[in-house]
Amino acid sequence: MERLLKKCQIRNQLIRECMAECLGVYVLILFGCGSVAQVVTTEDKKGQYLSINLGFALGVTFGVFVSRGVSGAHLNPAVSLSLCVLGRHSWVKLPFYIFFQVLGAFLAAATVALQYYDAIQAYSGGDLTVTGPTATAGIFSTYPADYLSVWGGIVDQVIGTAALLLCVLALGDHRNSSIPHYLQPVLVGAAVLVIGISMGSNSGYALNPARDFGPRLFTYIAGWGADVFKAGSSWWWVPIVAPCVGALLGTLIYELMVEVHHPSEFPSPSSPCA
Repeated sequence: MERLLKKCQIRNQLIRECMAECLGVYVLILFGCGSVAQVVTTEDKKGQYLSINLGFALGVTFGVFVSRGVSGAHLNPAVSLSLCVLGRHSWVKLPFYIFFQVLGAFLAAATVALQYYDAIQAYSGGDLTVTGPTATAGIFSTYPADYLSVWGGIVDQVIGTAALLLCVLALGDHRNSSIPHYLQPVLVGAAVLVIGISMGSNSGYALNPARDFGPRLFTYIAGWGADVFKAGSSWWWVPIVAPCVGALLGTLIYELMVEVHHPSEFPSPSSPCA
C-alpha cells in the first residue's frame, strides 16, 4: 500500500497547494452547509441558528488544519487577494487558488445535497425553491433578508469581511502577539463564530466568494434553476465583490494602524528593577 501511495505522490508545488485549498474549503462547506441543512430540514428541531454558527466556525477550524501546512489555508479568494496585495502571495497563483477554492465549495455542496437528499425532498415537497416557506436554496448559499437593500448588503459584507481580515492578520502577526501555531486555526474559527453571532442576520455572513458562489453554481445546476441568480434583486454578485472590498479594507486598516508601526526589531525588555 505504501508503494502504491508513493506512486500517487505529486511533486509540483502549485498542484499540491491547489489540492490542499480545494480540500480545506470542502471541509469548511461540508460542516457549514451540513449544519444549515440539518437545521432547515428539521425545522429547528435538531439545531438552531447557533448550530449553524458553530458548524461554520468548526468547519473553518478543521479546514485550516487540513490545508495550512501545504497552502497556508487561505480557503477564501478574498484572503488570497489581500495576501497578494501585501506581497505575501504570488499573483500568478491567485487564479489557480480561486478556481480550486470554488471547486471545493461546489463539491462540498454536492455532498451535502446527496447526504440530505431525502430530507430536502420531504421538507420541500419535492419542489426545489429559492424563496418561500419551504425554500431550500439557502442551505447552500446566502440570500438577503427581506428588509435588506442591495446597498445595505454591500455594507454588511464589507464590514464583516474587514473584521475577519483584521482578526486573521492579527493572529498571524508574530510581532504583535505570540500565538502557538496549533491554536491559530481554533482562533480563526472563533473569529468566524463571533462574526456569525454578531453580523449574521442581514444576509448570512458569506465573507467568502468561494463559499457562496461554488454552492450557488451547484444549486443552479442541480434543480433550483436561474432563480438562484435572480433572487434578492440579483443578489448573487454581492457576496463575490463586497467580501473582496472588505478584505482589502480590513487589511489596509490593520496595516496602517498596527503592523506598519512595529519596530524593526523587538526592544530589549527593561529590567523590573531599573
